[in-house]
Amino acid sequence: MEVEVLKALASQRRLQILEWLRDPGTHFPPQVDGDLETDGVCGVLIAEKLHVSQPTASEHLKVLVAAGLIEGKRIKQWVFYRRNEDRIREVKQAFQRDW
Repeated sequence: MEVEVLKALASQRRLQILEWLRDPGTHFPPQVDGDLETDGVCGVLIAEKLHVSQPTASEHLKVLVAAGLIEGKRIKQWVFYRRNEDRIREVKQAFQRDW
């Protein structure tokens, strides 16, 4: 298992982000720009839901992106995040193999 993945999964906040992004329509309000399902969730909304500053949320999101668990997409001046389901499936399989 890669260090980046283990680091990403070692935080309750990052696990919470992954859970919310599994069903963004349930966990986030509609956005002005970008579709919640196809484009992802604006980092600002993720920061608000976590009750942290945008720089703190950005650090969590950066770790998840580095692990390949989420992907960012720039729309205008904002970055929208969605789960990388292929990578998440790969990580789950690796955990099953390694243990």
